[in-house]
Amino acid sequence: MLGLMQEWPLLCHKLVDNAATQHGNREIVSRSIEGPIVRTTYADLRRRALRVAERLERDGFGLGDRIATLAWNTARHIEAWYGIMGVGAIYHTLNPRLFPEQIVWIMNNAEDKAIFVDLTFVPLLEKIAGAVKSLRKVIVLTDKAHMPQTALPDVVAYEEWLGEADGAFAWKIFDENTAAGMCYTSGTTGEPKGVLYSHRSNVLHAMIAAMPDAMGISARDVILPVVPMFHANAWGLGQSAPMIGAKLVMPGCKMDGASIYELLDTEKVTFSAAVPTVWMMLLQHLEETGKTLPHLKRVVIGGSSCPRALMAKFQDSYDVEVIHAWGMTEMSPLGTLCTMKPDYAGLRGDARLDVQGKQGYPPFGVEMKVTDDDNNALPWDGKTFGRLKVRGPAVAGAYYGGVGSEQFDSEGWFDTGDVAHIDANGYMQITDRAKDVIKSGGEWISTIDLENLAVGHPDVAEAAAIGVPHSKWGERPLLVVVRKPGREPSKTDILAFMNGKVAKWWMPDDVAFVSEIPHTAAGKIQKTSLRQQFRDYRLPTD
Repeated sequence: MLGLMQEWPLLCHKLVDNAATQHGNREIVSRSIEGPIVRTTYADLRRRALRVAERLERDGFGLGDRIATLAWNTARHIEAWYGIMGVGAIYHTLNPRLFPEQIVWIMNNAEDKAIFVDLTFVPLLEKIAGAVKSLRKVIVLTDKAHMPQTALPDVVAYEEWLGEADGAFAWKIFDENTAAGMCYTSGTTGEPKGVLYSHRSNVLHAMIAAMPDAMGISARDVILPVVPMFHANAWGLGQSAPMIGAKLVMPGCKMDGASIYELLDTEKVTFSAAVPTVWMMLLQHLEETGKTLPHLKRVVIGGSSCPRALMAKFQDSYDVEVIHAWGMTEMSPLGTLCTMKPDYAGLRGDARLDVQGKQGYPPFGVEMKVTDDDNNALPWDGKTFGRLKVRGPAVAGAYYGGVGSEQFDSEGWFDTGDVAHIDANGYMQITDRAKDVIKSGGEWISTIDLENLAVGHPDVAEAAAIGVPHSKWGERPLLVVVRKPGREPSKTDILAFMNGKVAKWWMPDDVAFVSEIPHTAAGKIQKTSLRQQFRDYRLPTD
């Protein structure tokens, strides 16, 4: 027997419909690519998104067509998003930080038919557009006055293109499992892999993300998604914020500490989300200027493990709660968030930081386990490492094109490629990527723990740990360090600082100082490049 409830498919345009109906005057504030701060509302967002959908249909685009975006976080980008989904097409966010050859490969693999592009990236697109076989329409996200001279094929200024529509358009209706969005992994091993989100998964993820013990956002919040929309849906904020009616502040292309602070202050932002490097730049700006954060209440920090010193600074010096998070493109992307269960609610100081150093526990909608290499479930004891596997309604069940099938099993579990442990209270902690963990004498050493400890040294700007071959132990840790400007810590200084804070056999065998550490397009430390750079390194202990 089936229930007698109405059919109400979970379609993404219903998020912006709700925003316009219930929160129509709530602002969306953007730092435009042209320069000025631009203000609009959710009611205007919906009207313009309908015009985007109308124009796309008039140009011959519709159900299932992949429409790329190469753009920063602005109101124009988000209204293009909803217009694309509203006509039944699939938004495909491109990461401009990838190599041009990778972008070409991704666009050809996805068979993108059109692209919305910011002024910033027009030169990049000019170099690669000819190599994208399927591309037949380019829409530059600007007006006629700022439209650059370009030889791009079938190119038009967004505002001129949009001006040809009157908005007399009704959203297309289709099954909620219809594809809505597409994002490719950064391809640190092999070619990038496409993750294809559905309308249903996007809506459910938006609901999951907003829950009190996840991001905990509401209509009363002012939200600044610093994390780009091309990083797995801006961690869901592009959907959660309209769903709940929060004011949105979009940072555009300026990600430096001073620019982020300006928006935090002038718009009275209460909630934000970004990778650790962004927050390091903000904190440095605050230290240099003596400014404070009177409005900001919570920040979500993910993308890479959050250093303990960064969490402590936010909370002790600026009274801002840090929510440590973990996720993946394949998870839409949220997997865990480190909010406090009742058992931990009263913790303060170092005891609280000990918990916050973990990536947290999964909200409803994400199941999680750790297994050994033979797929046997491992105990939740907070110390037994294993392969981290997940499943849920917003977790990929396959990659686009059928590649990478070995990461999905018959019971629906997705092997994340991370190594982690889970404690008795359900809090998960990433100890490494499976390919990065250091295996010394048959035991595993967490590079993340070593890195987080090293960056706690006052003279260290950034640190990375890698395994270096050792004749006796197989591998031993080498710590690669970038000094802070004007500081000259020695190997002895850093090892003395770390001594006693990790197991003795985990201590690095050596410290190498470099001017910079390579990063992936997603801002993560590129361990493959480091291992190549130090492939002939000889440890003093060997």
